[in-house]
Amino acid sequence: MRPMFVLMLAATLSMAASAMAQEYRLDDLLITYPFATPSPPSVDHAAVYMDISIAGDEPDVLVGASTPASDTVEFHDMAMEGSVMRMFPVGEIEVPASTLLTMRPAGGYHLMLMNLVAPLREDDSFPMSLTFAERGEMEIHVRVQSASDGSADADELLHRHNH
Repeated sequence: MRPMFVLMLAATLSMAASAMAQEYRLDDLLITYPFATPSPPSVDHAAVYMDISIAGDEPDVLVGASTPASDTVEFHDMAMEGSVMRMFPVGEIEVPASTLLTMRPAGGYHLMLMNLVAPLREDDSFPMSLTFAERGEMEIHVRVQSASDGSADADELLHRHNH
């Protein structure tokens, strides 16, 4: 009986982790499919991506983030400078009303986890707190996936929401 309980618990936790990685609401603000990319053992930072949308008429600003997975979380942007992709920190991330802000590994905004407590491995997950200037704080769970798998899964969920 005990092995069956362990198997059922593992299946339940797997489904819960999958569901946790999907959507988080705070009033009319929606966070969809937050994911982080794995970090090699010798690297002490990693990136987090997600989609943020506001259904209402009032914009907001992402002004803070924290997680027990790292010492600090910084907001970064990536942009082409000539033929070179450059990454640079930004103090906050503006989220316009009635617009989807999409974060993907190919460029643009992302959250950088600095001084990781431990390397991030594929299929791990961790909690993260996001603070918005107008709407306040919300808790999400971030799933660790390869950049290609995370982007594909996020895009698939986005496509399902738009149809």
